[in-house]
Amino acid sequence: MISFSVNKKRVSVDDAPDTPLLWVIRDTVGLTGTKFGCGIAQCGACTVLVDGSPTRSCSFPVGAVAGKSVTTIEGLANGETLSAVQQAWLETQVPQCGYCQSGMIVATTALLKEHPKPTDAQIDAALTNICRCGTYDRIRVAVKKAAGLA
Repeated sequence: MISFSVNKKRVSVDDAPDTPLLWVIRDTVGLTGTKFGCGIAQCGACTVLVDGSPTRSCSFPVGAVAGKSVTTIEGLANGETLSAVQQAWLETQVPQCGYCQSGMIVATTALLKEHPKPTDAQIDAALTNICRCGTYDRIRVAVKKAAGLA
């Protein structure tokens, strides 16, 4: 059994330690907001926070999260109250297809924790997630809005 926390709830799973965290979150824990994109940690659709650090869960083994804290897109809101990043995403109308957005929002949450008032260079360095719809301009506006810069 591998025990860790997901969105502040303790879970124990019986998956093989080398199983990608993404599949454990989706299939074993039942949280489907984290998406599969490329499977090689390049696109970022599967981004979650592991002890606060953005992590591409498609290539991160569940055995590596034993005793750690994992936060998914479902864990960012406080009940019915959206996080500042989620609210900025809605107000800025970032999503088109929306598939990559949970990973983008999670990565942005980590960025703003480290850099509460990020520069464009810091945004570019932190948000390496791929959006096939090309909503990068709206993403930047939403990041700045969530940071209180817009």
